[in-house]
Amino acid sequence: MSSQSTQDFTSSALEAVADPEQYTLRKTTYRLYTTSFRDILAQTYSGSGTKEDPYLVEWLPKDAENPQTWASVYKWLLTIQVAIATLSVALASSAYSGAVDSLQAEFHPPRQIILTLGVSLFVLGFAFGPLFWAPFSEVVGRRKLYVFTYLVFTMWQGVSIASPNMASLIVFRFLSGFFGSSPLVNTGGTLADMFNAKQRGLAMAIFASAPFLGPALGPITGGFLGQSAGWKWVIGFLTIFAGIITIVGAISVPETYAPVLLRWRAQKLSEVTGYHYICKLDKGRDTSLKTQFKVALSRPWLLLIWEPIVLLLSIYIAIIYGILYSLFGAFPIVFQRYRGWSPGVGGLGFLGVLVGMIFAIAYIILYENARYGRIADKHGGIAPPEVRLVPSMIGAVAIVVGLGIFAATDSPDIHWIAPIIGSAPFGLGMVLIFLSTLSYLTDSYLIYAASVLASNSVIRSLFGFAFPLFTPQLYSIDGKNGIHWGPAVGGLLALICLPFPFIFYKYGAKIRERCRYASEAKAMLEQMQASSKRAVAQPVSDENDLEKGNGADANRIISQNDSVQAKKAETTRNSIDAQDSTMAHTSDHESHSACSSESGAAR
Repeated sequence: MSSQSTQDFTSSALEAVADPEQYTLRKTTYRLYTTSFRDILAQTYSGSGTKEDPYLVEWLPKDAENPQTWASVYKWLLTIQVAIATLSVALASSAYSGAVDSLQAEFHPPRQIILTLGVSLFVLGFAFGPLFWAPFSEVVGRRKLYVFTYLVFTMWQGVSIASPNMASLIVFRFLSGFFGSSPLVNTGGTLADMFNAKQRGLAMAIFASAPFLGPALGPITGGFLGQSAGWKWVIGFLTIFAGIITIVGAISVPETYAPVLLRWRAQKLSEVTGYHYICKLDKGRDTSLKTQFKVALSRPWLLLIWEPIVLLLSIYIAIIYGILYSLFGAFPIVFQRYRGWSPGVGGLGFLGVLVGMIFAIAYIILYENARYGRIADKHGGIAPPEVRLVPSMIGAVAIVVGLGIFAATDSPDIHWIAPIIGSAPFGLGMVLIFLSTLSYLTDSYLIYAASVLASNSVIRSLFGFAFPLFTPQLYSIDGKNGIHWGPAVGGLLALICLPFPFIFYKYGAKIRERCRYASEAKAMLEQMQASSKRAVAQPVSDENDLEKGNGADANRIISQNDSVQAKKAETTRNSIDAQDSTMAHTSDHESHSACSSESGAAR
């Protein structure tokens, strides 16, 4: 825009609204100050305000509605809240294992069916749920999805209590996992919405510990409760816990997804001024639910196919996750069948895993985040993503050591403390790997974080579903000697994957440069950083300056620079989108051929 057109636009926009302040959002617990709607109207936006060339709405400097400017105390409270919501779902996945004896007494099915299918199908819901919830979050936002899915998750938990038979209970477990999987994907996106890269490590440590702490606490909670009150009270406790979280979340969780917030602002600006506004992030994109579904259902698989970092680290995490869920079938064999422990006391066998997890979380919070902060300061606030991988290198070794000790000492003629001590390094390494690789993937694919987390969640959950199915057979090989083979096989798989974090730490930057999605994410991040620096350098004009047109030349220069950067980014996006479209059509053709030959069996 020229200085004259900037002044004309500002005057026209302000004159179009009789009382701009009536649209200013009030202060809240998380929004400590307000951004005047008059300032929003007076902001210089790229575009002409027509349907063909709408104004592109973006955040103002120090915008009160930008989640990254919210009160720090509230952001941390919200982080804890969504982490507890994730913990509740993870707890429900394994607490069920403590009610096996009670279920067997009431429904009389084989013990293996109760244990393996009840746990596995719940985790299978984790695999399919993210494929639906990720696109919904990009259209309707985080808040509506949280409230809806958690409400339905709570409902299915409650319905499970009235199950007339084992088959219906297993179906309800799958539906609970399907709807409960939403926090596993969207919570990471919420944290990325609120925190910058330097702060995100601690936030991700709090959140990402939940999917592991929950399963470790589940057998302890479910074991004692199932032993004393029966399986209905185990699920009843989980329902009450989830219900409380649903009510608190419906009251206190706000929307954090920037594109949705900016769309709301663009709609309000269009409504009150008569000009056409759109969110800058939506320019050139089809934001319909149908398109978002198509992208979200295809992009996680494209990331797995074309991004070796996503594929290999997802497989690594999935193997570890599968080993964790196999322990829910292994520990009852090791501690209850061969040592004669009760279900409640048998659940205490997970204390070793739990202690290892706690040490890992303490290491991340007390040391690792400070280390990352120092490195980030040396790199202008954002450290290379590979810096995140240091804990995973420690964890990779710890897991192999822990499983080796457990395999060597889980025989009943060896003191019970030995295998429990051996499980502690496994818990330590598991959390270190999960937290560091999750942060690494988020930093490497920031604008595609939801899709990366979705692809990771799908693979991880499929392994978590499959491993418990063959655990009883694996631990029964050669009689009592089979209890050595089970953890030994897991340790061998972990040993094969051990080099992954070391390889990506050394060569990750070069690999990312050759990956289309990683390179695009890096380019867009650099563009946003450049735009942010220019915005901070230009002070916000007061009301008199706006009326006089002062600062218009500076705004014009900034607008021109933004236009050049936007054109470069748009060219890059169009090129990659065109290549993605070609790949998608090719993939669709191949899938259609396969499905035609097998009558849809591939689905």
